[in-house]
Amino acid sequence: MVPIEKLNAITERFEFLEAKMAQGLAGDDIAAIGREYAELKPVVEEIAKYRQLLDDLAEAEAMLDDPDMRELAEEELPLLRDQLPEMEQAMRVALLPKDAADARPAMIEIRPGTGGDEASLFAGDLLRMYQRYAERQGWSFDIVEQQLTELGGVKEVVAHVKGDGVFARLRFESGVHRVQRVPETESGGRIHTSAATVAVLPEAEDVDIHIDPSDIRIDTMRASGAGGQHVNTTDSAVRITHMPTGIVVVSSEKSQHRNREIAMQVLKTRLFDMERQKAHDARAASRKSQVGSGDRSERIRTYNFPQGRMTDHRINLTLYKLGEVMAGDLDETIDALIQADQAEKLADLDA
Repeated sequence: MVPIEKLNAITERFEFLEAKMAQGLAGDDIAAIGREYAELKPVVEEIAKYRQLLDDLAEAEAMLDDPDMRELAEEELPLLRDQLPEMEQAMRVALLPKDAADARPAMIEIRPGTGGDEASLFAGDLLRMYQRYAERQGWSFDIVEQQLTELGGVKEVVAHVKGDGVFARLRFESGVHRVQRVPETESGGRIHTSAATVAVLPEAEDVDIHIDPSDIRIDTMRASGAGGQHVNTTDSAVRITHMPTGIVVVSSEKSQHRNREIAMQVLKTRLFDMERQKAHDARAASRKSQVGSGDRSERIRTYNFPQGRMTDHRINLTLYKLGEVMAGDLDETIDALIQADQAEKLADLDA
């Protein structure tokens, strides 16, 4: 049973924020209040449904004392009582602590791992998979930097994804993705295993990260790339080096001014992720985290083309619809990962 006092406190806070927003505050105040309001709104909606169910139960139980209504009450009560455990579970999930980054845009970084040319080609396949998933979600998907191989594979790609709840949906994609298939260049028909790494980073806001200008070096250079990618006759590409950490960011759009903005945003995002990772590691030091650890050294998923199978090893989920998955049908997998993460957090609360 969720304490009623806690539900009342959340509802009162929501009503206070609603009144504040109606006053027409400006600037940072309204932005901060708006974020908290948006976070609390789905929780308050669950509270309203839960309270309505409790009211319906109390009304049905009172009807038992009325001879004319008793039969109707006896029919309704089992149905209402059956809904109670599911409603309480939904309430508990809604009350779980939220990651402040869940609603943010994200940067996706994809790089080939072991496997040579085949790993680069697979990295390109993953890029297209996420592009198609973004299209299904109605998100924007902009490639910030891309280096291609002569065969059309990906050496490295960084993409900026914007939309509703981007990081919340994509956060579990970080890790090593393994592929098993017969490469197009394989004449003997042998199955090869290769891999690519994916990192999903929540976009940093200006208030999150302050970068000392003396800590960075900005270089301009001629944009270039295989397959005509970002090829340009002007010195428009920008490379920013963050000297304290050694992080290097490159942006190769046509506008040098725009490249500075993009590269600084990517740098802030990577520094923000480093800070988040430090905080996570500190919290998780005493326990093993099955989902959402962000540990990019572990294999999280296998794509087996001969069997048409995708397996997510963290939750032992296997789907025999690899074609649909590679075409961007990721909702079933992502929903299962989110549910597993919620179950783990609920178990931690009950421990």
